[in-house]
Amino acid sequence: MEKIKETSDFLKKKISKEYKHGIILGSGLGNLTKEIKIDLELPYGEIPNFPVSTVPGHKGSLIFGELGRKNVVALNGRFHYYEGYSMTEVTFPIRVMKFLGMETLLISNASGGMNADFEVGDLMIITDHIYLQPEHPLRGKNYNELGPRFPNMNNAYNPHMIRKAEAIALENNITCHTGVYAGLQGPTFETPAEYKMLHILGADAVGMSTTPEVVVARHMGMEVFAISVISDMGYPFEKADKVTHEFVLKKAAEAEPKMRKIIVELLQQI
Repeated sequence: MEKIKETSDFLKKKISKEYKHGIILGSGLGNLTKEIKIDLELPYGEIPNFPVSTVPGHKGSLIFGELGRKNVVALNGRFHYYEGYSMTEVTFPIRVMKFLGMETLLISNASGGMNADFEVGDLMIITDHIYLQPEHPLRGKNYNELGPRFPNMNNAYNPHMIRKAEAIALENNITCHTGVYAGLQGPTFETPAEYKMLHILGADAVGMSTTPEVVVARHMGMEVFAISVISDMGYPFEKADKVTHEFVLKKAAEAEPKMRKIIVELLQQI
């Protein structure tokens, strides 16, 4: 709690506007910042208590600005459990966002597809998730000023924003599915058997982020929207790619304009 307050107080002294919308920019999706009219950009290393991004494709700065006629705070690069951070550290920026006044959180990521209807480069609006990370971000003492001990995760992803995003995609002829996201630790990409298992469990896409941030955001009462770029296919096997991180970044960057269109128009409508 002391660190959250220290960091949010530090940032509040540097801003003069009210910001209600937070955005997390995932792997290879940092070019969305080109659309932001930037008021202030701070490298993570200059912010007290902030972790630092160590993964290629995650630039590592906090941006205050305007996007879609709304004041936004963007995490240009996120943190992952596999980097060696605890879940408290991974989700710390989300806590700070809430203390800065964020009411909604929009999340992007790159993920591996496991639905026969998907193709590389498609988008998937996340409607639900399967939490398979090895540590839960709410493990330990609960602070009632942050949220309840046992938060309800029904409608973790805001149905109203999902419907709006679907309509935006349809209006702009963007191939955009809906589906369930499975969050794993990484950093290895999944084996064929693991992809098959996740498909049987009911997941349509898999990645190494997002679920901890969603849990913490919902714990604090934030409304969440999340969208994935299907940057590779892991299942069915006849569609499977020989995936590398460079492959993921390339495919995510190619699909970014479509994701950017949905996020900007969604911000305009909420």
